[in-house]
Formats: sequence, C-alpha cells, structure tokens
Amino acid sequence: MRVDVTEIEERSFAALTAHGAGKRQARSVAKAVARAEALGNVICGLYYLESYCVQLTSGRVKGTIDPVVSRPRPAAVLSDARFGFAQYAFEVALTTALKAARENGVATLAVAHAHTCTSLGYFTEQIAGEGLIGIGFTNASPVVAPPGGNKAVIGTNPIAMSVPGDGALAMHFDFSTSAVALGKITMAKAAGESIPLGWAVDAEGQPTTDPEAALKGALVSAGGYKGWGFGLMAELLAAGMTGSVNSLDVGGLKLPDGPPHGLGQFYILLDPGTYHADFADRFARVAEAVAAQEGTRIPGANRHVMQDVDVPDALWEQVIKLSA
Repeated sequence: MRVDVTEIEERSFAALTAHGAGKRQARSVAKAVARAEALGNVICGLYYLESYCVQLTSGRVKGTIDPVVSRPRPAAVLSDARFGFAQYAFEVALTTALKAARENGVATLAVAHAHTCTSLGYFTEQIAGEGLIGIGFTNASPVVAPPGGNKAVIGTNPIAMSVPGDGALAMHFDFSTSAVALGKITMAKAAGESIPLGWAVDAEGQPTTDPEAALKGALVSAGGYKGWGFGLMAELLAAGMTGSVNSLDVGGLKLPDGPPHGLGQFYILLDPGTYHADFADRFARVAEAVAAQEGTRIPGANRHVMQDVDVPDALWEQVIKLSA
C-alpha cells in the first residue's frame, strides 16, 4: 500500500514509545526511519522497526538514556551513547561538532557505545546540510571474511560522504565496504531467490549463489583486497578511535536479546573554505565533465525524495500492531 512518510514517522514514533523509548529518543529514531523510506532505502527503514522495538523490550538498547557529550580537544567531540540509540547520540552532539569544525576548519565527532546507526549517510547528509563536508565510518557485527578466508572478521563497515552544494547536496554516497549489504541476502532468502556470485562464500570459503549457504559462511569485500582495506579502515576508526567494540565482539544486530551493540561511529567534518575559496569551482569542473557524458552522474546528485512510498501490506500491518 501507499503510505505518506509523515505517517511512517508518526507510526514509528508511536511504536518506539510503546516499547519503552523516551520521547526525544524515539523522535530521533523515527525521523531516521522515515528518511530512509523517503529515499527508497528500505533495509534501513521500517524493515528495522520491529528489531528496535524487540530490543527496547529486552533491554539490548537503552531507550531512555541521555548521551554524555564532551570535547576532549578543541577539534574533537565525543558523544558517549551509553548503549542508547546512535541517532539520538549524534543529534545531541551535532551542534558542538559543527561549532568545533567552524572554529578549527576541521573537527571529528566520535559516537561511542551506540546501537546500530543503520543508514550512515543519514548523518553525513546532516553535516552537509550545514555547509560542511561530512565523512562517516561505522562497524557492525562480523559478516565479512578476509580475501581467501571463510570466517567473518569485520562487519559490512560502511563509509559515507556528503558534500554541500547550492541548495542541495552536490555529492552523496553511502555504501558498505562488503560486496553487498547483509540485508539483501536475508531478503533474497526470504523471497526464495538466489544471489549473484561474488557476494558471499559458504562455510568452506567457496563462492555461492545460495543465500542460506552465504548466511552460514561470510560476505566478501567489494573489490576484493581493495574493499577489504576500506573495511579495515572503517573498523579502526569506528572501534579504535571511539573506544567501542570490534565487529568480532558484536552479536547479530537484530537478535532479540544479548549484550548491547556498543558500536562506534566516527565522523570527519570539514569546512570546504578552510584553505581557499575555490572548492565549489573545483567540484564543478569535475561535475561538468561527468554531465557531458550521457548516462553518467555524480553519486547522490538530484536524489529523488518521495513523500509517499510503497510499503508491503504485511510490513505495514506489523507497524500498526507495534504502534498500537
């Protein structure tokens, strides 16, 4: 059925508060759910709502906790989520991080000990919306094996970057450093579909098209060892710099109970005018060269934001029940 994204936000807010989240925390997460749906990012939208609610009830995520924000150095901001929602920990710290970046030309924001942030680009686009370049990294439960291996060591470990433009984002990308997001494999299994070769290996380390075998094995990195390097970079920044857990020490993100996720996110905020005033001109030079070639585009340029979206009937029925 077709559902307005405003109703998606309100239903998500109602579901989260019904299962124990505080109003401020629930609103922050509900906005992220609605934004994901508006951009067609279904894996990070309503698809995650049931998990949030179940883990609020079990205590795996602390739904009423307030993060602690500090500024250990002039250009460094830390938001300790205290095992609460990543969305709220980022929201509370963003103003301080923007101030630090404008004062110093560059700043970092470390979100520590947080629940999964789902869509990493949701956060970097907020940074770009304030006129700064935003780059983000996070880790996740272990699902990716090293090249040639068969045992998962790191998560899908996404990287996102958003670049401000004239009234809209000039560039935006948000992708896993794995060949594919884990959700696409779980969705293929649920639909009884096969997966392409190059997404995953089975428990013996052999390439597979069977999603069930892939879930018993491991995902592979995008671009082989090159993507593996980016995944490790995200791991070291998200876990090492924030003092949060390694991917190896996180249980399945959607398991109903168990220890809190305790994940980290690491953001770099850059003022594009710090060194000279020609940033926009330099970007335009590249964008014009891309636009001159038919069928090409800058990532994230002219994104279509929907006001109402298709939601599967069964999923919307679940949302109604969760929010009742």
